[in-house]
Amino acid sequence: MPNVGKSTLFNALLKKQQALVANYPFATIEPNIGIVPVPDTRLQRLAEVVSAEGLKPGLLAENLKLPPIVPATVKFVDIAGLVKGANEGAGLGNKFLSHIREVSLIAHVVRVFEDSDIVREGSTDPVVDYGVIETEMILSDLSSISNIKNKLGRGGTEIERQTIDKIYANLDKGIPIRNLQFSPEEQAVLNQFFLLSAKKEVVVLNVSEGEYVEQKMLELRKLYSSRLSVSPESIVIVCAKIEQELAELNEMESKEYLNGLGVKQSGLEQLVEKAYQTLGLISFLTAGEKEVRAWTIRKGSTAVEAAGEIHTDFMKKFIKAEVISFDDFAVIGGWKKAREHGATRLEGRDYVMKDGDVVEFKIGS
Repeated sequence: MPNVGKSTLFNALLKKQQALVANYPFATIEPNIGIVPVPDTRLQRLAEVVSAEGLKPGLLAENLKLPPIVPATVKFVDIAGLVKGANEGAGLGNKFLSHIREVSLIAHVVRVFEDSDIVREGSTDPVVDYGVIETEMILSDLSSISNIKNKLGRGGTEIERQTIDKIYANLDKGIPIRNLQFSPEEQAVLNQFFLLSAKKEVVVLNVSEGEYVEQKMLELRKLYSSRLSVSPESIVIVCAKIEQELAELNEMESKEYLNGLGVKQSGLEQLVEKAYQTLGLISFLTAGEKEVRAWTIRKGSTAVEAAGEIHTDFMKKFIKAEVISFDDFAVIGGWKKAREHGATRLEGRDYVMKDGDVVEFKIGS
């Protein structure tokens, strides 16, 4: 809804984006899009390992020149606040709902903080606010699926008619599509419709500064998981005011600030990680003197599919993947020592990649 802290959070994300641009020069950024790095401490360690490995005899570790680090990223789209009646066009709702249709995951920001200086714009309390937006998406979906149902009539396949009837019946009861189970055949039909309530969701509770302490956040997560009927794992707690202040600090100052609050990681960092995980994404890593990089793939991707993320030609010319876990690579001290210890292994094209695999692909000419 309007005035829940979306823009404040998004501006803090843009600060992270600006810090990223130096290492990510090919990202074309529109004003309402933020491309932000996925926090990954492994990359710094990999950079140190490959630099130390290439250190000439007689040079000290402080002479290390680290290779550029390129993290995995998540793209966030800032969509203006929705109001009641959005599915019928209220507040330019149809336009904003169409923007949601293009994303893979919804981060639904819910106002939990109290501030008499910030107008509520139709907002009443977190549970009602969440329900209003869910209802607007369900009503929009109900309109879409009614049109599809009418156009199909008695045509289409049995599985299409069955799936559409199932979707319609549940939407009509106010049940979002993400809460339903579908067979692979039904899922294939559902995927054609790009329904809003079918999208995965992360609920972002924007709390006041006084509530941004570990124990209080645990209580809020439990409370709102029950009140909103969502899983605790889908809830991220942030304080937009604190995130705004953190955005103005350097990395060391940010850590000190968070330590003072007794919090290990900022809310925005948790949000980026949660988005990555909820989308079913993992990172494999490449480590060399020229660059250390995290590459994004879907969980369950094979070695040949991962190679294709680096270059499509790698899929055609794939021979083997030399693989080692990040932990082994970091402890042993790089490719050369890992090979001497027999710690690396050669995997074929059907090997299922694991998060944190450090890989060097063997590609034919």
